[in-house]
Amino acid sequence: MMEYKGYIGKVEFDDETGVLCGEVLNLRDVITFQGESVQEVRAAFQESVDDYLAFCAERGEEPEKPYSGTFTVRIPPELHREITTQARFANKSLNSWMTELLERNVAGSVGV
Repeated sequence: MMEYKGYIGKVEFDDETGVLCGEVLNLRDVITFQGESVQEVRAAFQESVDDYLAFCAERGEEPEKPYSGTFTVRIPPELHREITTQARFANKSLNSWMTELLERNVAGSVGV
C-alpha cells in the first residue's frame, strides 16, 4: 500500500509481464500505474495522481475526493433494531457505536 495526497495505491506483481502494476483504490475514478521497480512504481503512482488532478483542473472539474466519510448500508430491519439497542445500552449514538465497531475490526485486519 502507498499513499500520496490522500490517495491510496495498491501494487501487485504481474508474473507474466514481470511488471509491478498498481491501482488507486479509494475512489470510483480509475487510476492505474506501473513500473519495473519499487522506485519506478512509486514515481508512477505519484505521477498518475498528479496527472489526474491536473486533468480535472484543465476541465474545470473538482477531482473526486478520497471518500467523504459517509456511506449507506442496507441491512434487515431486525438487525437495525438490534444494533440501535446495543448502541443505546452503551449510551452512544448509532453512528459513534458503529464507528468504534468498524475501527476495532479494521485495526485487527491483515493487509490494511
